[in-house]
Amino acid sequence: MNRTTRIIASTIGVMLAIAGIDHGFFETLQGNRPTSGLIIQAIGPEMNLWGDEEAFTIVPNFLITGLLAILVSLAIIVWSVGFIQTKHGATVFGLLFILLFLVGGGIAAQILFVPVTWAAARRINKPLNWWRKVLPDGLRRKLAKIWPVMLSLGSISFLIGLFIAITGYVPGISDDERILAICWSFVFGGGLGIFLLTFVAGFASDLQKQAGEAV
Repeated sequence: MNRTTRIIASTIGVMLAIAGIDHGFFETLQGNRPTSGLIIQAIGPEMNLWGDEEAFTIVPNFLITGLLAILVSLAIIVWSVGFIQTKHGATVFGLLFILLFLVGGGIAAQILFVPVTWAAARRINKPLNWWRKVLPDGLRRKLAKIWPVMLSLGSISFLIGLFIAITGYVPGISDDERILAICWSFVFGGGLGIFLLTFVAGFASDLQKQAGEAV
């Protein structure tokens, strides 16, 4: 088993589930009332928070949508931590996120983060032969050492972006366009960008461990 790849995929799965809980929480706060369509604003205007959070839902009720989003997100956390390495772990992981998308768990994370995380999860129990060919030994050794730092930085950046998306709070800045740009920089530039590099570093770490075991 590629243990580093498993740790990285599990961690990012938890991060994305936290975003799903965020959506679900604010949807439940809007109460037992009908939605206005398939695309909803998770954060209602009456909450007086900056911005909004778009979500897609097939459930025409804010309270039920929110509760389902929270429950599915909790299931994703449990699966990511305990079962993603099993035979059908990656498949169930992907299906849970599809379900989360359908019940108001958010849009951007499901479209941009989930596919690459699912693809990496599929390599947990499979050979990394292609990466062995494209990563020279010297680069592989360097990357293998830094994956924990990269995973930590990506997670922190993602959580900061999530905080800004909810509150709109950036010290010393009040312009909405600048706040949005900073938010996306943390979520996509820092979060997604660093996570992609973290997966490569994780593959390098697993290859190094395999090389050590083979000696």
